[in-house]
Amino acid sequence: MAKDFGIARLDNWVSRSISGENVTGAPGQGGRATTGTGQRAASDLGVGWKVSPSVEIAPGEEKLLAEIEGSGAIEHFWISVKPEWWRSLILRIWWDGADNPAVEVPLGDFFCLGWETYAPVTSQYVVVAPYCGMNTFWTMPFCKSTRMTLQNVSDRKAVVYYYLDYGLGEVPDEAPYFHAFWNRSDPVDETHIHTILPQVQDHGSFVGAYLAFGCNSTGWWGEGELKFFIDDDIEFPTICGTGTEDYFGGAWDYEVPDNGYVTYSTPFLGMHQVIKPDGLYQSQTRFGMYRWHHSDPVRFARSLSVTVQDLGWRPDMRYRPRRDDIATVAFWYGRSPNGTHTSNLRPEHLETRSHPDRWIASGVTGG
Repeated sequence: MAKDFGIARLDNWVSRSISGENVTGAPGQGGRATTGTGQRAASDLGVGWKVSPSVEIAPGEEKLLAEIEGSGAIEHFWISVKPEWWRSLILRIWWDGADNPAVEVPLGDFFCLGWETYAPVTSQYVVVAPYCGMNTFWTMPFCKSTRMTLQNVSDRKAVVYYYLDYGLGEVPDEAPYFHAFWNRSDPVDETHIHTILPQVQDHGSFVGAYLAFGCNSTGWWGEGELKFFIDDDIEFPTICGTGTEDYFGGAWDYEVPDNGYVTYSTPFLGMHQVIKPDGLYQSQTRFGMYRWHHSDPVRFARSLSVTVQDLGWRPDMRYRPRRDDIATVAFWYGRSPNGTHTSNLRPEHLETRSHPDRWIASGVTGG
């Protein structure tokens, strides 16, 4: 058996990178810009000195970040923009000329930052570094082509720094396509169940989830079970968790005695963000959690759907169904290059309501 040298291996692939300094990724075309967002700063230095380090995206514009022909894989994607843009910029990725994007997610949520508030993330597949340096290391193969865009749904111009590292080479026919689906329940409806992934008809594996949880009422909120309905499951799932914080690797309400909520970020799971209530409005605590199924992907042969219950405690220690603000991103690989669902990317769902007065005006107080 041949030895696998990991990062030390040599292969026949070629390395490429797309950024504002090389918008096509073509060999020898980096740093040639004569105009760009850094033109004035580089006026004393000239071509080759960071003339075009970023791109501008006008209000309503969908900017083409990358268009790649051939077979290969995206290997690393870095992007930086300030927090106020994280729900106003929509990331989309198409594979092999598919009609629908396989990735369609608000930029911040894709990088485990759904609240327009910075928090560091140190994990295998997503890293958020000081300050607002967002990285993803998901391997994203394609056989014929890929296209990536960023749409500005706000009424302000955005300045975005990014680079996309990828390789070109032979991709086996059985290589799956990367997908990411965003959904938000604001608030969760009368069923007290939030859908992380509507049923996907495909052969693939579920590899991760990000959850942005906003409390609309006081008290503990994380008793809800995550449920994975695999293939022929209808009423009851094959995989049923024991609680929300359990799924993300924590326990006992994430509460360390005498320390309250304690954040953590590890290679494969974390509860990396706690935004404390504004003033006395305890119900507005907000959380960010992620779980990567690196060693335990949820495999499905024909279909998969994933849900989480919105459940807490009553004072008499009985379960209390709730109606909180839950936004999630589901990450999975499948044989189809097509996105299978339309995200609920309506303006009201993209709004991050972080001030208590706005909650009071909405009349949302829990269930």
